[in-house]
Amino acid sequence: MPDRRLLVALLPCVALGLISVPAPAEAAPQEDKKKQRQEIEATVAKGLEYLKKAQAQDGHWEAQGGQYPTSMTALAGMAFLMEGSTLKEGKYSDQVKKAVDWFLAPARQQPNGMLGDVRNPSEQVRYMYGQGFGTMFLASVYGEEEDKEQREKLEKLLKKAVEFICKAQTLKKHRKAEGKEVDIGGWGYVSAAEGNNFDEGSVTITALQGLRAARNAGIPVPKENIDKAVNYLEACTTPDGGIIYNYLGEAALRGQERPPLTAAAICCGFSAGQYKSELPKRWLKYCKAHEETFLAKGRQAHDEYQTYYFGQAMYALGDTKYGDMFPDQKEKDKWLTWSRFKDVYFPQILNNQDKSSGAWEQGQVGPVYVTSINLCLLQLEKDLLPIYQK
Repeated sequence: MPDRRLLVALLPCVALGLISVPAPAEAAPQEDKKKQRQEIEATVAKGLEYLKKAQAQDGHWEAQGGQYPTSMTALAGMAFLMEGSTLKEGKYSDQVKKAVDWFLAPARQQPNGMLGDVRNPSEQVRYMYGQGFGTMFLASVYGEEEDKEQREKLEKLLKKAVEFICKAQTLKKHRKAEGKEVDIGGWGYVSAAEGNNFDEGSVTITALQGLRAARNAGIPVPKENIDKAVNYLEACTTPDGGIIYNYLGEAALRGQERPPLTAAAICCGFSAGQYKSELPKRWLKYCKAHEETFLAKGRQAHDEYQTYYFGQAMYALGDTKYGDMFPDQKEKDKWLTWSRFKDVYFPQILNNQDKSSGAWEQGQVGPVYVTSINLCLLQLEKDLLPIYQK
């Protein structure tokens, strides 16, 4: 038993802080979380300031060499909306307003509802990406806008944008395993009419998320177009649950799966509230079977695209929904969860930021793209925009 006189002698030292007393074991993780939150806040602030400086005078952003201005403006705009800024309020309301005004500029308005600018070489052959991302951004702005005049302008543009997406969808027939023939439809880099009815997975996901953001905001979206898109993704799903690059007129074959597209498909399924249907479960099983790809350290092919969508999917799952979807999986530490995603990716994202500029410069598309993607992931927990909510 400790000497009583020694304890009495040490008490004043402890009180004055001359001798430290170990914190309770449970306090350490809480301190780590607090420290990470502070680091995330500082990192986000630097990233937003970079995007603020990178915005062009007319309100747009662009990738390397002036490429993809419609997509870049939409994604950068989403980063500011996720911070909490709107057209009227917030630290970055000027940046949001300039981006929206760029979309609404009379010189950019097209009667058919196309949001991209085919005079830009990069958009001439890939304008459907911008159509999907642009619709998502404008719908997110519209959902929070209270000014009547501005709402009317946005509503008019969004209705035309949705109409353009729906008309650009491909139309094909697919025979399911049980023999039933269904209509399927995806999207390609350009409209179905221009692209000879070509479609592929990444643009399909982008267009589908744009349509769902519009529907969330109250813009009418024909159910048949959503149904055809979901049928398309199902037709592109292999027996192992992965999504292939594009529909080839027959059952999707094992071994051709694309992990980024599979992650994006889950995200779209969850944004529609499909936690109990079989299709998202099949996609999740594929991700679980290839954990080394989806929870990997270091760069991979199409890294930002995959991380952007897989992060959204894991945020929607949270830390409990995987167990609800797969009740036979008893080992909680092996579930796919938001916490596991954060543990793997957040340190990488935080470490990879250029601390002087606030940008992320990895990848070939350019810092505006990577910075916008990473700011989206780091701000998901703010839970402000319907398209990203659980």
